[in-house]
Amino acid sequence: QPPSRPALCTTNNRVLSLTHEPAPMCARSASPTTTPPPLAERLDALTAEGALWAAAEEGRLRCVACGHRCLLGEGRRGICKVRFVRNGRLRVPWGYVAALQVDPTEKKPFFHVRPGSLTLTFGMLGCDFHCGYCQNWLTSQALRDAAAGVAPREVTPRQLVDLARRHGAELVGSSYNEPLITAEWAVAVFRQAKAAGLRTAFVSNGNATPEVLDYLRPWTDCYKVDLKAFDDRSYRRLGGVLANVLRAIEMLVARSFWVEVVTLVVPGFNDTDEELGRAAEFLAGVSPDIPWHVTAFHPDYKMADRGGTSVETLLRAMRIGQQAGLRYVYAGNRPGEVGGYEDTRCPHCRATLVRRVGFHVLENRLAGAGRCSACGTAIPGLWG
Repeated sequence: QPPSRPALCTTNNRVLSLTHEPAPMCARSASPTTTPPPLAERLDALTAEGALWAAAEEGRLRCVACGHRCLLGEGRRGICKVRFVRNGRLRVPWGYVAALQVDPTEKKPFFHVRPGSLTLTFGMLGCDFHCGYCQNWLTSQALRDAAAGVAPREVTPRQLVDLARRHGAELVGSSYNEPLITAEWAVAVFRQAKAAGLRTAFVSNGNATPEVLDYLRPWTDCYKVDLKAFDDRSYRRLGGVLANVLRAIEMLVARSFWVEVVTLVVPGFNDTDEELGRAAEFLAGVSPDIPWHVTAFHPDYKMADRGGTSVETLLRAMRIGQQAGLRYVYAGNRPGEVGGYEDTRCPHCRATLVRRVGFHVLENRLAGAGRCSACGTAIPGLWG
C-alpha cells in the first residue's frame, strides 16, 4: 500500500487555510490540463540566495548550514540535495511548505515549554541524514528516494504567523524535514513570529555548526535534538557523525537555547544498557537539567525487520537516565503505559507538577515563574 502523506493544513482534523479565501491552500491544485514540472525543478525555482556559506578555494563555496560542510562548485548540490550553487551563488529553499500542522507543543516534544500550548509546525523538503526508520521520509528523503516527495505549497512568513495566531498557537516551529538545511527560511518565519510575540522552536537531528547556531540564536527560543545513538558506527549508517551532534548539544546549552533531547530507543540498534548509559552520562555532564525523552520505536520506512520498543525497555532506559543524574527523564510513544513517567516532577520534593497522558496535559500545578507549587524549587524551562 502507498505510504500515508504527512500532515498538510490540518489541526485536530480541521483544515487550515493560509488565506481568508473560501478555498484553503491545501484544497487548491493545478488545473487538470496542466502537467506540473518535476519536483526537483519546482524546488529549484523555490529558492533564494543563502547566507550560510563561506568562500573556499578555486571559486567554490563551503556550505555551513550543517555538520557536513559541503564543498560546492558551480551546479553542485549538497548532501541534502536542496542547497546548490548557481551562477556562483548558494541557493537555498525558500517560500514554501510541504507539511503544516497545529498540534500540542508536547508532541515536538517539548515538555518544559508552555505546557498545554499549541505549536504551528511547518516543514520543507530534504535532509542531511538518511535514517532507515524515518517517520517523515516522504518529506525528508525528497530528491533522494524516488518514492518520496510532497508537492510544495507557496507561502509567506506573514501568512504562517497569521495562521498561528488565528489558531491560538503560542509557538511556531520548524520540523518534518531537517530544519538546519532550510535555516534561512526558518529565520525569515521566526523573525515575523517573534515580532508577533510568539516563541519559536527547532526540531532537529542536531548536526549543527557554530555558524548556523549563531545565525539561529537571535530568533530561536528552543531546540530539540535527536540523539539517535551513542556509537559512531551507528551514526554513520544514518548519514551522520556522532561527534558533530555531541558538540552541537554542548554549543546549544552554551548559547542558552532551551534544549530538550530525544532518543528513539530502537531494538537491536541502540538499546543496550551500556549505550543508553553513555548517552545519559554525556547529557548529565552537559547539564543535569536537560530533559531526556526516551521514546518507543515502531517499524517504519526501511526498518520493518524488528518489533516496536516494549514498555519494559523504556522503563529500563528511564532508570538509566535517572541513575546518571538527569533530573527530568520522560518516556514517550506509549501513552498511559509508563506509570507516570510522562509527568514533570519536582526534583527536590517529587511533587507532580505537570500531569500528562501522551501529548495531552491533564493538570498543571507549576506556580509562577515555573516553580514547584509545593516547595518553591525553580523548575528549568520556558514557562511564561
